[in-house]
Amino acid sequence: MASLPAEFVGSAAAVCSMASFTPQVVKLWRERDAKAISLRMYALTVTGFSLWTVYGVMISSWPVIGANTVCLILSAAILAMKWRFAHAARRDRQAGLNHAS
Repeated sequence: MASLPAEFVGSAAAVCSMASFTPQVVKLWRERDAKAISLRMYALTVTGFSLWTVYGVMISSWPVIGANTVCLILSAAILAMKWRFAHAARRDRQAGLNHAS
């Protein structure tokens, strides 16, 4: 069993990790522009959080499962918006080219 200071540090780290994605999610949603987001980086991040969540299940650690599931959801939302907004921008450019001709 971890000591109280270790539990506090672990909890603080989990909260910081989970909260770190929130500003990016809000910014992307408001601006509908994900050009500055790295597709490869977020694909790797989503994979990492997926593996951490599976690891948490394997060792039956609810703190690991909970924190990584929240981070997985937020980073997957960023990845989904990157994909969605990129396709929308591409579609808009193609529509503009079709109307210009």
